Parts: sequence; structure tokens; C-alpha cells
Amino acid sequence: MDVFEQWESDVRGYCRTFPTVFKSASNARQVDENDRSYIDFFGGAGVLNFGHNNERMKKAIIEFIEADGPAHSLDMSTSVKREFIQAFVDTVMKPRNMNYKLQFTGPTGTNAVEAALKLARRVTGRRSVIAFSHGFHGMTLGSLACTANEYFRNAAGVPLEHVSRLSYGHPLEGMAEMIADSSSGYEKPAAVLVEIIQAEGGVNVATQEWLKELRQFSKDTGALFIIDDIQAGCGRTGKYFSFDGMDLDPDIVCLAKGIGGFGTPLAMNMIKPEHDKHWSPGEHTGTFRGQGISFVAGREALRYFENDAFLEGIKNKGAHMSERLHAIAKQHVARNFEVRGAGMIQGLDTQDGDFSKKVVTECFENGLLIGGCGTAGRVLKLIPPLTISDDDLNEGIDILGNAVNKIAEAA
Repeated sequence: MDVFEQWESDVRGYCRTFPTVFKSASNARQVDENDRSYIDFFGGAGVLNFGHNNERMKKAIIEFIEADGPAHSLDMSTSVKREFIQAFVDTVMKPRNMNYKLQFTGPTGTNAVEAALKLARRVTGRRSVIAFSHGFHGMTLGSLACTANEYFRNAAGVPLEHVSRLSYGHPLEGMAEMIADSSSGYEKPAAVLVEIIQAEGGVNVATQEWLKELRQFSKDTGALFIIDDIQAGCGRTGKYFSFDGMDLDPDIVCLAKGIGGFGTPLAMNMIKPEHDKHWSPGEHTGTFRGQGISFVAGREALRYFENDAFLEGIKNKGAHMSERLHAIAKQHVARNFEVRGAGMIQGLDTQDGDFSKKVVTECFENGLLIGGCGTAGRVLKLIPPLTISDDDLNEGIDILGNAVNKIAEAA
């Protein structure tokens, strides 16, 4: 660890939660240099939907590299990009009667959000964006302005402007009328940016009723309705999109994390064609706008969704996770634990950030990687690979339950 302490920036964070050096990983397990195996309920913060070193993806990537496939191409056309786009259209969009243009942005989720905000402002000619309490959208300045977390915002060093924040999940109560009133002092919004499930914000799940109200509010005010599905999408909830079946008709959908499949970077916006036409060629660029290895792995990821079996398995595992977390919560009724989630993103809200941090440490010491989220890190978030075995899933929850009991008894 001396090399990291001496030479790597003090800004690093996750390594402080998991203080070891990992040397290998397979599906839902990572192994450190001491040959200690850890069950992974952290999953690369939602990137590793298909596990570490997914065998199908690894084989396809090796074949691509050995064939001298173009690993980097800016936004030039390549055969692997074509294969990914066609598979996405056929597997995801057509069955849902969706019609979107696909924009490959810079390599991470925050790049997708930045591009969406820029386009919304271009389309509407407005500046202000409506975002929500507890929301998280990224670390670059535009997406950070829409992020609610004070700790992250304070690191910006400049004012984070042109964002109005509303309370997540609460009725809008005449906001459309207020914005329409030229004497209200409210600026008409360019966009409404929302997560269906606030992953980093505490695994907060919005109701369909509120989301429909929010969609209508966007239409009434002439704002683009943008869904950030970066962590909760790509099958995580037991549906490909977290908003499937809600009839929300978003103007832009931001995707990243799981669409790259293998853990390699890929971020993409789905944009309604009438909005996409407002872009001019080269107006939004980036050196890594979808690189070859990610297209190869992402195409393999899409094969999991060619029928309903994989999603049904996610729903079943998610229901099992929720049931077991509720059993843990019932053992500590006086602490008012709360279980929230959908599919295989589940959270145990301990109501106490210090308590959760101690549980995370205890879990790590017993072979489980799990992180906290929400206010003061008080929510223990479970986002294991969707491909995790039943044995690893149950063993991991056993470790979590034992850690919660131990910390509660010591309190």
C-alpha cells in the first residue's frame, strides 16, 4: 500500500472503505493479494451488472483484439459500433416502440448528463434546469449543479448555477401555474432531470403517479423531460429501463455504467429525433465517445435481454434480497430500519450514518464489499452483479445480517 499512499492523490475514496489490494476478480467475487476472497455487493458502483470478467464478453473482447479491431475511433463508423447499435435497436428499442437517436458521449455518466443539459438548453433557448433533493448526476460542473449532495458540491470552487431544486417525490402543487406567471419570479425551465430510483441518494424510489405528474409538468412548461437511468438501468430493476411500463415518454434518456458490460467505459444518450436535429456536426465532442472494446462487450450484454428469462431471474433474486433485508430489519424494530428498492438494487436505511459505516467495515473484515449511500451514508446499498450465484448472494446477506447484529449489540 506504500506506493498508493506516497504517490496517489488524497482524493481517492473507495480504497479507504476497502483497504486492500485486489489482484483478480470473477463474477461476484474479488480476490486480494493475500488470497482473501470477497463477495462483491458493490459492483463497481453499478457498472458490473454482468460480473467481473464475464466469460462471454471476455471471449468476444479477446477475439476483437486478436483481429486488430479498432479500439479507438472517436465518432467514426466501425463494424462493432454498427453491431452494438443494431442490437440495441432490435433488442431494446423496437420491442418498446421507441424512436430515438443514439448519441455516444464521453466515457462516463456525467458526460451523458452534460450533453443532455447542453442540448436541452439549445432546444428550448432557456438556461434553468429543475433537479431534485438527494439527486446525484455526476461530478463535472453542469451535472454537479444538478447534484444535491453538499459534500460534492462544496468541492466545485465556483458557484453552481441555473438549477432550481424541488423535493423528490413530493406533489408539485401548482408549480406549472407559478412558472407560467410572468410575475412569479420563476424562470421557465429548459429541462426536468430526474432519477426513477435515486441510487446514490439513498435508494429512493419514485412512484409512477408522481413521475406521470412530473412528465405532465414538463410538457406544460415546455421543458425537456430527461431521465437519468445511469445506475438503475440496463436490467438492474428487473426491467431493462427503470421506467419500463410507466408510459413516461422521456425526451432524453441518459445511460452509462452497465451498457458497457465488461466494466469498460461507455455512455450514451437516447434523444428524440426532433431534439437531436438541433445539434450541428462536431458541436459536442470527446476523445472517447464509445471505444471498440466497450461496443464488443456491450453487444454481448444485450444478448442477455433477447428473451425474458434473464429479467425474470433478476426479479426473483431482487424479491429474495428484499425479503431477507426485511427479516434483518424486523430483528431491530426499535431502530426503525427501512428497506427500499426494486429488483437487484436494494437499500437498508439504518437511519444512522455512523452505524452504517461501522457495518460496512465489519462486512469488509468478513469478506463482503458493500457501500453506504444517502444522507451521511446511512443507507447500505446492495448492487451485486445481476449474474451472482444464489450461494454467493445468500452468503453475502448472511455476512451483512451478522454485521448489523454485531454493531447493534455493541451500540
